[in-house]
Amino acid sequence: MKKDSLWANIFADKTKDRNEVIKTLKLVPLFSQLNTSELKEFEKISHQRFFKAGEPVFWEGEPGVGMYIVKLGSVAVCKITPEKGKEELAILRQGDFFGELALIDEGPRSATCMAHENAEIIGIFRPDLVKLLARKPRLGNKFLFRFATLLGKRLIATHKENKELRLQLEKSNIII
Repeated sequence: MKKDSLWANIFADKTKDRNEVIKTLKLVPLFSQLNTSELKEFEKISHQRFFKAGEPVFWEGEPGVGMYIVKLGSVAVCKITPEKGKEELAILRQGDFFGELALIDEGPRSATCMAHENAEIIGIFRPDLVKLLARKPRLGNKFLFRFATLLGKRLIATHKENKELRLQLEKSNIII
């Protein structure tokens, strides 16, 4: 079959692409303790998309539908305000993940995320995860326990940062 054939992509071997997704999932702390068979279950519910530099993955305030993992390129986490314009809070690179709270809560996004440079992103969406957890409860328990552990660590780190900021403000005689 000719390489440029209209049908070539339909018959292409997707194994290499699946293996790349599994490799990327292994980089993510949420998935790092899963075995290959378990990772394949998450690969099956993952979606890949390419974003051009400056293209939004999602906007602050819109409802969360799932989490994202940077496979290639980079993503900027931003706050956009009329006073300051676009303020980059963080740059995420290969293996970094964001938006994970949307897996358990459909609340509004707390920041805007956009491709900092051309990027390939893996998405895992809440409805697909819920179906997987119903189908594979042992895997679901393992994943949710890891998810809760990571959220707990992030909460502790945020509490520590908040405490340090409060102390700095108190030293500066700024009332809170």
